[in-house]
Order: sequence, then C-alpha cells, then structure tokens
Amino acid sequence: MRYFISILLLLNWLVVSTQAPSSYATRQNLVPNGSFEEFSSFPLGWFYKGKDYSRLMKYWSSPTHASPDVYHPKVRIPIYWTQKGFGIEQPRSGKAMSGITVFGCKEGKPHCREYLQIQMMEPLVVGQRYHAEFYTTALSDSKLINNIGMFFSTRPRDEITDELLEAKPQIYSKEIIRSKGGLWQKIQGEFTASDTSEYLIIGNFFHDSLTLTDQNPKSYKYGYYYIDDVKVHKVEPIINEPVKNNDLCCIEYEVGQSITLKNIFFETDESELLPLSYKELDKLYQVLLDYPNMVIEIMGHTDNQGGYKYNIRLSRDRAQAVVRYLKSRGVHTSRLYFKGFGDTRPVADNISESGRQLNRRVEFTIISK
Repeated sequence: MRYFISILLLLNWLVVSTQAPSSYATRQNLVPNGSFEEFSSFPLGWFYKGKDYSRLMKYWSSPTHASPDVYHPKVRIPIYWTQKGFGIEQPRSGKAMSGITVFGCKEGKPHCREYLQIQMMEPLVVGQRYHAEFYTTALSDSKLINNIGMFFSTRPRDEITDELLEAKPQIYSKEIIRSKGGLWQKIQGEFTASDTSEYLIIGNFFHDSLTLTDQNPKSYKYGYYYIDDVKVHKVEPIINEPVKNNDLCCIEYEVGQSITLKNIFFETDESELLPLSYKELDKLYQVLLDYPNMVIEIMGHTDNQGGYKYNIRLSRDRAQAVVRYLKSRGVHTSRLYFKGFGDTRPVADNISESGRQLNRRVEFTIISK
C-alpha cells in the first residue's frame, strides 16, 4: 500500500511539474538569483535572526524579524536540526535553496511565519499580465498546508515580527501542497498588474484558522517548506511603456556632455549594483553599440554624509561597478573611464533628504564619439 501511495504522489508531481501556461512567452526572469545560488558572503552555518539571512543571501532578505534558512553544501546545519530531518532533501536545481516556516502560530511556535523578499529587476507595468511561479517541497515530517504564495508589493516590508505578515497574495496554492521528501511541486499562476510593485515576498499570508492542514501522527505541529527556482515573466502581448524625453535612447549626444543615469541603485554605503539598475545600464550599453567610437567617463557622486576620503572612495567604487557591468556586456576597456568625486560637485543642497538624494548620483561624460 505504501508503494502504491508513493507512485500516486510521483504521478501527481509529474503532472503538476510539467503543466505549462498556454499563453506566456519565454522571457527574461525578473527575479535575480531566483535559484538562491549566489551569496553575498561565505556561508558558514545556520543563524537565528532575519538580518543574518539578509546578509548572507544575495539580493534576498527577510522582511520580518524571523529567520529563513539557507541550504548549501558549505552551510553547516546543527545536529539538533539534522536529526529532525532538516536539510536531507536536495535542491530542485543547483546546490542551494531556502526554507521557511509557514504554519504553527496557534501552537505557539517561535518564528511561526517566515518570508522571503526580493527586489525585482524592474517594476511591474500597470495593465501588463505576468506569469509567476516557484517550486516547493515540504520537510519530511512537516504539517502539510495550502496558501503558500507570492505577494507583489510597491514597497519593501520591514516589520519586527515572527508571526503573520498580512497581505493579499496575487498567486497562492488553494490546495494542500502534499509534495515532500524531495518531490518538488510548482506553484504558479497569472495576474494583471494593478500597480508598479517592484518587490516580491513569498510565504503564507493567511491566518492558521484560514489555512487547510493535513498531518500524520508523527508530524510536527508546524509547517515547513523548502523554496527554489522562483520566476516572474511578462505574458504576451507586451505593453510598450511610454518613452520619456530624457530617456537615453532619445538624447542627441555631444562631446563634453554629461548625463545623469536615472535609475542606478546601490545598497546603503555599498558599491554593489542592485539588479533594478540593470535596465538603465542596458540602455547605456545600447547607446555604446549605436555609437561604436564613443568613449565615456563614469562619474560617481555622494551627498555630504560621511568624511571626505570615505565619500571619494565610495563614489569611485560605485562608478567602477558601472564600468564592470558594461565590460561584462562586452564593451572594450579602452572606451570606459571612471572617477569618484565624493560630495565635491553637489547639484542640490545637502540640508534636506530630497537634496541629498539628488546629490547621490552616477553620471557619464562623453569624451569622444
């Protein structure tokens, strides 16, 4: 009988995993590091605060005080947790995956809700239809539940709580997710964007009382699921966004001209580009393709917060990060220069936050074309 049930579960997994929506084209995934393979630092071991997950997993963060888990061959899981079955399952793809607690508040479990949050590579377009998906499988002795889903938000959530994060997810599983023991199930759906959300949060946004459950006598009192291979795509027809007059594609370029890049983003006090910057940098890359003899200098600027040497170094490192990205796209080194000016060339006051924000910028100057 046990083997018969296993075969049924396998068949169910195959059907769910191979189903594909009939109306979406294969396009760029808007979720950076969707398979959790990239790390910001060397993974050493498990941790128990949300900020630790956010520091370790590149681009992903914990929007609450609770702490999601990272699984990777270089991550050491405490024996106490391996004896409970944590980390036995293998990632669906690659070497890494994340894990979150999704049920158990009524049982009084600490960290009864955990969530994964990421800033996408571009905001949603109002009226555009999207396909969203992720794969999940339960811890072997987890309580099985439904309701795990995806919520798209216009702002990042940053709340100190290890319980329910209330929201209305655009995509979620209405049926109990029964896949476990390494059999991965795809949770997927389509929706039409009603706003310009640029953040994605994954988890269970429903109260325990509104969540369906299933368990055997040996099940834990909480639900725990692994997450892997997160994707968001536009669905055809693609809505063409209106092009602004100051868009890089519409500028008449002249030698000596300086242009501010409008949407370049870095973490606070960091020089690594955030993925939301790539869209603007790809436009600059296209300009360099259209003008094959153009040589530019990338210039970084900061506000006056911090010391002179610190600001010079930060602005230089940020300008260099832009150059590295363009080089990675194939632009020759001889066409790219960079320099950091710190806070020595403000374009607004440094008294108000709005003024300081204008001063924190990246520009490029045309040396020759």
